[in-house]
Amino acid sequence: MELSIAQKIAVWALPVLFAITVHEFAHGWMAWRLGDGTAKFLGRVSLNPLKHIDPIGTIIVPAILMFLGGFMFGWAKPVPVNFSSLRNPKRDMALVALAGPLSNLIMAILWSAVFSLSYHSGFIQTTGLSSDIALLLKLMGEAGVLINVMLMLFNLLPIPPLDGSRIASSFMNNKLAYQYNLLERYGFVILLGLMFLGMFERFLSPWVYFVGTQIIQLFI
Repeated sequence: MELSIAQKIAVWALPVLFAITVHEFAHGWMAWRLGDGTAKFLGRVSLNPLKHIDPIGTIIVPAILMFLGGFMFGWAKPVPVNFSSLRNPKRDMALVALAGPLSNLIMAILWSAVFSLSYHSGFIQTTGLSSDIALLLKLMGEAGVLINVMLMLFNLLPIPPLDGSRIASSFMNNKLAYQYNLLERYGFVILLGLMFLGMFERFLSPWVYFVGTQIIQLFI
């Protein structure tokens, strides 16, 4: 089914917005629970999307990629974390990093439930939903699963400053971790280069659709 631009925005806007902002909320919440109140003090431990939106990463880049039909990704304003304030910095750094992808997994499962409910005619008849609303919910549910699985797998890549690099460095000795994390200054350039070379599309997309399909099957 070919969607118009307006229909694509209606389907993808909420899933993308919540996937990105809840991801950052999860980082801030976990850091707060583990002893670092920086994000809490700055008002970033909030589910209000306005607290996390980055105009370029949350709106412009996902919109361009959606229209081009390419690999969908985006980002919010990073939540500040003072790792030295964590009770067990090396271990807790990994837990704070893992919280973001874990939140995307939970959201993917919730969107799968939305997809499943709108997929079954019994639910539509019981609630009195119109066929257009049911179709919108179905497409939003599918989009929600895919965008959250994509963000989960993308952020688990061990490329600084992605979450996967924080998790990986927590298993390294201090000297190696320091040298590894120096790559962060080049991280954004590396990620852009890999995106323009089509590496994410080639290697990550098959896993996104495989994992997404398995999650959708949970409720069907």
